[in-house]
Amino acid sequence: MDDTPTIEGTSPSQVPPAAPPAATGSEERRDYRPGYEIVAEQILEYIAEERLVAGDRLPTEIDLAQTLHTSRAVVREAVKILSALGRVRAHKGRGLFVADDEGMLVTSRWGGFFRPVDIDHVLMLFEFRRVQEMSASSLAATRATPSELRTIELAMEKGRHGFVQGRVEVFNQADEEFHMAVSAASHNTFLVSAVRDARRLQRQSSAIGIHDRLGENTAAAVEEHEAIYRAIRDGRPDEAAQATAAHLDRTLEDYRREIQRRLFG
Repeated sequence: MDDTPTIEGTSPSQVPPAAPPAATGSEERRDYRPGYEIVAEQILEYIAEERLVAGDRLPTEIDLAQTLHTSRAVVREAVKILSALGRVRAHKGRGLFVADDEGMLVTSRWGGFFRPVDIDHVLMLFEFRRVQEMSASSLAATRATPSELRTIELAMEKGRHGFVQGRVEVFNQADEEFHMAVSAASHNTFLVSAVRDARRLQRQSSAIGIHDRLGENTAAAVEEHEAIYRAIRDGRPDEAAQATAAHLDRTLEDYRREIQRRLFG
């Protein structure tokens, strides 16, 4: 299946304005999103629709602000987010460009089309992650060395600590370390690369606010990580794969609900 959508070429003037949905009272507070998040999403959409590749020039901050009916300060904050993600680069005196570093992946197999708040794209990404990480955890259950098992265990414990202490940054870092440690224990270089690349894409959704807080779903993730670890530790490949599938399926539902809430209120 060709996952790359067919998109007609557009110009910057065709990018829709950044206007959050109108609301009042507590509803306004619940659905409020910073303007820079919305603008960051729209810049990503422009890159995808224009089929820009690494090194291509983007409109200036001033032009983007005028097109999106927002301030240059908001655009600047959006650019900071996208720069941190490796999606754009600001070169002093030259302007804004599509990034050419490894994190962008534009010239790689993903084609630069991923939209972090498009539910179809998130669904496809999780389908891909499910296949890769089920295989990785299954192999890890038969190949992990004692030191690799300890690395997985430490990441699991770090995630639990981050949740208990209410520190989202600690939990997110532990989550990254856990999944990468499992893939490393598969002893398959191609799986390690695939898991790393897919998680880079998922972090784009996280960085613009899709998954940026702790809650009851984080508690579920902590327990799911432990189930994966125990199956790998005990040498049960089928159980490790199924525990991984359950974890990713539940995480996908979290993303789906949040995206739909943002789209439809």
